[in-house]
Amino acid sequence: MRTEQLNPLSKARLSVVGLGPGDDALMTDQVRDALANATDAFGYFPYVERLSGLEHLRLHASDNREELERARAALDCASEGRQVLMLSSGDPGVFAMASAVFEVLDLASAEERERWAGVDVQVLPGITAMLAAAARLGAPLGHDFCAINLSDNLKPAAVIERRVRLAVQADFAMAFYNPSSASRPEGFARVLRVLKEECEPGRLICFARNVSRADERLQVHALEAVDASMADMRTLVIVGSSTTRRVGRHVYTPRSYGMQTRG
Repeated sequence: MRTEQLNPLSKARLSVVGLGPGDDALMTDQVRDALANATDAFGYFPYVERLSGLEHLRLHASDNREELERARAALDCASEGRQVLMLSSGDPGVFAMASAVFEVLDLASAEERERWAGVDVQVLPGITAMLAAAARLGAPLGHDFCAINLSDNLKPAAVIERRVRLAVQADFAMAFYNPSSASRPEGFARVLRVLKEECEPGRLICFARNVSRADERLQVHALEAVDASMADMRTLVIVGSSTTRRVGRHVYTPRSYGMQTRG
């Protein structure tokens, strides 16, 4: 059994990191340095699996519905003087673990606050799926846009529908995370009904599945040709604004609002 010697002068740290969308080439050097210097890594099973070749790390995997428990466990581990990673895919601040860590700190008991007082928490950014997908497609987020998580695990479906409707009415381009899953297949279907009520039939809808991975798939369709089966949990959906257009194989949203189509 390997015995680890911790440097007593090193500050206990919890680094909340984004591993990027999938391809290791899209991981930042800052995150690579954190991986090299860490002792422990906590995260959802698939994210932890990405680090299975790093023998210096103790790996702590858990289910994706155990985020607050995972944050508490990571803070406890760091409070022992260890250099701990909290893993997210993409960017940790976009529908990911950074918020969960700060929620746990915010709601901590007096005993927990005392225990975690010496832990330095830092958030290291990553390339989120929204930006990776937009780059592969061209520049569909080139003007004002918003991001909406379609999962109703943590917020009511009615809130999601209202936000989508208002975003369409404000003419934002939109990026949809977690559009559908086996446990909630109706999520994207509900939103699709809103889009078809509010948008013109030719509105461009982009589907980016497993961006930067070997099985990456990009599709662009007019709204009238879209059905709910086109998106699953691994798909990032980008809905264009009224000005979003195609140029060759690319999709972009002009920076000049209301740009006229060239004759």
